Amino acid sequence: MLAQPAFVQLEPNLFVIRFECMKVASALGVVDSLIQDGVVEKGDTLVDSSSGLYALALALACSKYDLRCHIVASPAVDPALMVQLTSLGATVEQPSGTGDATFDQGARVQRVQEIVAELPGAYWMRQYHDTRHYDGYRSMAHTVAASLRSDEVVLVGGVGTGVSTAGIGQGLADRGVDPTVIGVQPFGSVSFGSQHVEDPEFLISGLGSGIPFGNIDYSIYREIHWIDYATARRGAVTVLRRHGLFAGLSSGAAYAVASWHHRSTDRPVVFISPDPGHRYLSTVFAGADSVSELGQADAPRPVSSSSELAPPWCWTPWQSTGQGFTAP
Repeated sequence: MLAQPAFVQLEPNLFVIRFECMKVASALGVVDSLIQDGVVEKGDTLVDSSSGLYALALALACSKYDLRCHIVASPAVDPALMVQLTSLGATVEQPSGTGDATFDQGARVQRVQEIVAELPGAYWMRQYHDTRHYDGYRSMAHTVAASLRSDEVVLVGGVGTGVSTAGIGQGLADRGVDPTVIGVQPFGSVSFGSQHVEDPEFLISGLGSGIPFGNIDYSIYREIHWIDYATARRGAVTVLRRHGLFAGLSSGAAYAVASWHHRSTDRPVVFISPDPGHRYLSTVFAGADSVSELGQADAPRPVSSSSELAPPWCWTPWQSTGQGFTAP
């Protein structure tokens, strides 16, 4: 059930792919294939670094297949998620954060590699590097394509490892639907060259990256949008007020981009909502009465190189300008 999202129409030609826990589909698909290929077997330990959703997804998959699970968790893994992980039998180590996302993320991956080298029967899931994580999302495109009844679609989603946007986009293309795939990033992320732009409030947690990822298919994105914390927060608050969709920062950022596109296209616009907003109660939604909704005046500023990037919101036609986005 957790692996299957709801496909919901919010307005004419504006839709959301609504997950309870998005990465369950990805983790289940990879674990199943590893077992089928004889790479892992009952009693082995699956290990990875995670900022939240993937940790829960991997713990659920390990519980289903009678495997052990060990997570090297980021500081973003909160007590509520920790309870779920330990209840599912996962073991968790959570190094203290230093405030340097690049260092912390790299250190967690290094720690995973040390565990795998030291522990017999341990397997590194490589969620940041193994393209098998695409496979769990491809099948979801069938429901989307059948519901849209269109041969074109604008697909908007946050890019962390890149597997959800790429997997769903590839699945749509396989079914004869031409997807305009639009990726959303926070400022400060290495993945699309904004690491030199600070936005301290927007912690990298499932969106963007502090280190290079091997999973991202850069060729699939037609546009990239960089959005700051304040705009993503306003997006999350706006979509809750207008449509009753309770979701977090990644969803709020994707909604901002999707609603902007929706104002100027006749094509269906679909955005991805990875999980509910419970993790953001004390941050995004605390004091939300004073947060203004997104409106017609909210629009991205076009840029053509990384030196032009600055909050609150920028965009570029990635396929024609992507080579210009490296840190100046």
